[in-house]
Amino acid sequence: MDRRKFLGVGLAAFAALVAPVAELHAIDFRATKPKAWQAEKSAEAIKEMFGTAGLKKTDKIKFTAPKLAENGGSIPINIKSELDLETIAVFQDANPRSLTAVFTVPKNGIVNYDFRIKMRQTAFVTVVAKARDGVLYTMSQEIDVSIGGCGG
Repeated sequence: MDRRKFLGVGLAAFAALVAPVAELHAIDFRATKPKAWQAEKSAEAIKEMFGTAGLKKTDKIKFTAPKLAENGGSIPINIKSELDLETIAVFQDANPRSLTAVFTVPKNGIVNYDFRIKMRQTAFVTVVAKARDGVLYTMSQEIDVSIGGCGG
């Protein structure tokens, strides 16, 4: 075996041994929880998504969004947490359907999600996160959407 082939095979074997093995899967919540996607109000959508278990307010999940959005068509959202979370869902009452996004967090995954949502008017955005131990955490923030992009 020549040196290049040996190094190539050795490097591939080393990478296979060192690479972390993670079980990745995603749940199709539109198929498993269709009523949650049809709900018009956050309370109804949260009930359909997570059941009637109590929600615990927390500061262990950081939810960042602008207080004033000049463009309701693209509002930046950031969610960070070091908790061992299983599912994160985002709800708002500005649009005809309340449930906006749902994320399945892989085991030992790092929660630092940046994404954008659309809102047609001022409303509260609520984040509900389900921990692997079944506890439901929540936090919310009102986002003032400027009609016409005037900033006021």
